[in-house]
Amino acid sequence: MVDYVQGFDRVTPEWEDTLRPGRIPYDQDTVGSDGQAVIGVRQSRLGVNASTMAGDSELTTKFEFDMFGVGPDEGQTTIRLRHAYGEWKSILAGQTNSVFMDGDVFPNVIDYWGPSGMVFLRNPQIRWTPVKGDSTVAVAIENPGSGVDSGLDPGTAGDDEYPDITAHFRQVGDWGHFQVAGILRQVGYDTPGGPDGSPDDSELGWGVNLTSTVNMFEKDRIILGVVHGNGISNYMNDGGVDMAPDGNAADPDYKAVPLTGLIAYYDHYWNDAYSSSVGYSSTEIDNMDFQTADAFNKGEYASVNLLHTPNDKVLMGMEYLFGKRTANDGTTGYDRRVQFSIKYSFSSGNLL
Repeated sequence: MVDYVQGFDRVTPEWEDTLRPGRIPYDQDTVGSDGQAVIGVRQSRLGVNASTMAGDSELTTKFEFDMFGVGPDEGQTTIRLRHAYGEWKSILAGQTNSVFMDGDVFPNVIDYWGPSGMVFLRNPQIRWTPVKGDSTVAVAIENPGSGVDSGLDPGTAGDDEYPDITAHFRQVGDWGHFQVAGILRQVGYDTPGGPDGSPDDSELGWGVNLTSTVNMFEKDRIILGVVHGNGISNYMNDGGVDMAPDGNAADPDYKAVPLTGLIAYYDHYWNDAYSSSVGYSSTEIDNMDFQTADAFNKGEYASVNLLHTPNDKVLMGMEYLFGKRTANDGTTGYDRRVQFSIKYSFSSGNLL
């Protein structure tokens, strides 16, 4: 897959390939002037699915990666693991979509990162799915990760003592689907270099994620989602922190940060070969009193596109994207861009 992005505003250089409101600078002069043109293949992905009998039950496995470097590889075209798991009977082990997430609310967009206000995390986990079918129940323990904003109290870092606990109930029908998911987690911090890592503390993080798709006409669908909780930004597609100081210099009083995320999209098929997706999404946090003025407060994401699929192996299309980032003190930054993409799909059966 190749993407041509024509940006009209400057963003953090490592994130020019995709729209992330949380990476929009408030002052564009810090990263340069005018927009940028980027052509890249970082969305390209390759994977292997396998299935075999293990005793009296089927063992399914999946391994998949793309080329969109993140973390220490931000901005690089390098291997990024997406899925690496196996599932036998009711037990899944490995890295895949979080149980707190609903992958079916990702709209039909060509931007890589996608709407900011939805839960989206592929996470190492051990999952138990006791009920499968049109009604599904799943429970998991997942890899923790506390994102801590030191604010005006520098020197602290996230501390993850226990795994996160996630669960969901999902109902599927001819009309679409509905899912309610929940999470309980400990979000904590300590002070590297301090005696026994102190000062340190932790709080209970929790969240509820309600999502649904509603089928319309022959192929159209409405996508809706709302998520709310304290200390859950690690699971969001973009924006926010899990924990931040709410006190003063003498007593920072770290607390789990409240967050609300929204997504509303409409996928429309003009005919078998042309489709569009239009919608809006946002992530907003309730800032703590001892965070800095430029701390993230709200990220907004909107897009509209026209896609052409002449056959099941080829997709091409154009998309307009708008992003806005708002700081704790009300300062704003913007990202406006147009993306044109071409994707060619193949499987092992197509190899020479």
